Amino acid sequence: MTEETPGFEEKPDVPSGATPDDAEPKAATPSEEEAAAPAGDDANRVTALTAQLDQARTALGERTGDLQRLQAEYQNYRRRVERDRVTVKEIAVANLLSELLPVLDDVGRAREHGELVGGFKSVAESLETVVAKLGLQQFGKEGEPFDPTVHEALMHSYAPDVTETTCVAILQPGYRIGERTIRPARVAVAEPQPGAAPAAAKEEKAEDEESGGGEEV
Repeated sequence: MTEETPGFEEKPDVPSGATPDDAEPKAATPSEEEAAAPAGDDANRVTALTAQLDQARTALGERTGDLQRLQAEYQNYRRRVERDRVTVKEIAVANLLSELLPVLDDVGRAREHGELVGGFKSVAESLETVVAKLGLQQFGKEGEPFDPTVHEALMHSYAPDVTETTCVAILQPGYRIGERTIRPARVAVAEPQPGAAPAAAKEEKAEDEESGGGEEV
């Protein structure tokens, strides 16, 4: 057996010329390149994020443009549908009222002959009120100039007291809804006598003759 000397502890072997501090491992000190590396990574990340932000802005602009175009198309569609709806309604009302025009003609003739009395008068007035609410308007008066767009000439004559083609009798009144003519007014027209000078020209000629006659000595 080996006898140990009391009071002495074994110590690890230390190389000659080395201090005790050298025996302990030291923490590695980062070099300048390693210290600069994080800063370079941050710059790369900023560049990448900027590129992504630009892409997002471009995509947002494109989507916004698509949305604006879609909204404009929808508004045009709504206006077109509303316009078509109004047109269809006007056509339907016009077709219905066209079927009632013969009845209104009978009511007008009965009124002219004094036959619109009693219960028939009440029914006729109610009918006229209803068609008026639907927008039906009657037109055509004696003495107004003839307009081929709203008048239909059924009779023709000459008259010395007219200076232009004139409606001298309303055979059947015309009807319209708004600007839409359902039936033209059927009229008798009169034209000035062939070769007859207009009344205004005659008056002017007469005044000239009077003026000239006064100057003669």
